Amino acid sequence: MVRNGAADDDGRVPRRNHRIRDVAEQAGLSVATVDRVLHGRAGASPRAVRAVETALVELDRQSTRLRLSRRTLLVDVVLDAPARFRDAVRAATEESLTTVRPATVRVRFHEHDGADPAELARAVDRVGSGGRVSHGVVLKAPDDAQVAAAVARAADRGIPAVTLVTDVARSGRVAYVGLDNRAAGATAAYLLGGFLHGREGAVLASVSHRAFQGEQERFEGLVERLRVVDPGRAVVRVGDAHGDDDAMAEVVAEALARHPDIVGVYSMGGGNGGIARALEQAGRGGVPFLGHDLDADNRVLLRTGVLTAVLHHDLRADLRAGLVQLLRAHRLLPGAPTSTMSAPQVVTPWNLPPRLWAGAV
Repeated sequence: MVRNGAADDDGRVPRRNHRIRDVAEQAGLSVATVDRVLHGRAGASPRAVRAVETALVELDRQSTRLRLSRRTLLVDVVLDAPARFRDAVRAATEESLTTVRPATVRVRFHEHDGADPAELARAVDRVGSGGRVSHGVVLKAPDDAQVAAAVARAADRGIPAVTLVTDVARSGRVAYVGLDNRAAGATAAYLLGGFLHGREGAVLASVSHRAFQGEQERFEGLVERLRVVDPGRAVVRVGDAHGDDDAMAEVVAEALARHPDIVGVYSMGGGNGGIARALEQAGRGGVPFLGHDLDADNRVLLRTGVLTAVLHHDLRADLRAGLVQLLRAHRLLPGAPTSTMSAPQVVTPWNLPPRLWAGAV
């Protein structure tokens, strides 16, 4: 017998569990013709046989989709980020859930802000434990050995993980989704090189935490590209303030006092309200100032001219890509899980996406 709808040796086409009327409608043939094909009776043309075989394959595919659409996957989203970014991830996740097929996906959020690696590792270890079911993890966390070990333990329990916007090396995660961070840093260097052309001075580069691999890659991309487009330009790095406005204002004020030649800013990890406050108080307001992500705070800063430009990526697309990789890991979609990186988009006050414009004023 030949499977997948092809004819048996006796000329019949295996019908499986589909009704003859459904096969006829799918094939565009009469019920009588389909009946002849399915039972190997004389009078059915080769074209009719092929049409029935094709109809059966398509009906099988649709039945699989219907069956999978009734399956629910529970995904745990573990985030270490300031509230403004957690809110953005929540909104993006909720929007992306409506576009993920064929299974139904539900999410649970586990939110942290500046947590130590041991606490984040415990959060990952709790996923799928104590009788709770979990089919996957979406993770934003520092690149730390304790976190990586917890991700590996989750994989051993059959719970795949996808890292979001910043990777966790050597963790056994199935994919990374989010911004191409090195390209973002290079883009920032290109923009600052143009904004500061002919003007001497240093660039201030701020990070939320040096343990976030994504921000380290942004910094490396910035420095590497500045050597090409603006050789000799010094870079002053500050941070480890977890994107908090007050903490960032303090470290930036100290940097401005130590380096009075700072003439531009690249903020890789948030706290831009605090950075802007420190710049203004030091009489440095109006310098070229690049930020990341179109969260609520940055939309206001961009619209009012405090931020010169924002390097943006669509979190909805990132979250959808992450959920797709988890479906692939469970073999509910074809293909192996694959890392997907978003290209940075340069957003100014004049090309702010229309759907975000209202929130910028």
